[in-house]
Amino acid sequence: MSEEKKILVVDDEAFIRVLLAQTLEELEDVGVEILLAGDGQEGLDTALAERPNLIFLDVMMPKLSGYDVCRQIKETAPGIYVILLTAKGQSIDKEKGSKVGADEYVTKPFDPDYILERAAEILGVELF
Repeated sequence: MSEEKKILVVDDEAFIRVLLAQTLEELEDVGVEILLAGDGQEGLDTALAERPNLIFLDVMMPKLSGYDVCRQIKETAPGIYVILLTAKGQSIDKEKGSKVGADEYVTKPFDPDYILERAAEILGVELF
């Protein structure tokens, strides 16, 4: 039996969390569990407890920024793939994301099809 695959979506905007969850729900048909968190601290706690394979992580959030969450996750569980999501698309922001260990950096607004395809590719699952 293959290992259970999990995706964690961390964003303080409920609309974005729901949009991402709906975008990724097609992966639930192939056994991927979708987890949600509404702020940086909840995201960090969930990531450390659940050890998802992939995290979509907003940068600007209350309690802990996405940069802080990413840094702590990469120090504790470096095998978790982290994609930072943000409205900040300047090169200095991308450099900061790279410095804290982010694997990718996607600017908002994002293409939902791209998000779904990247998630499937990273997890190694086939979309129908």
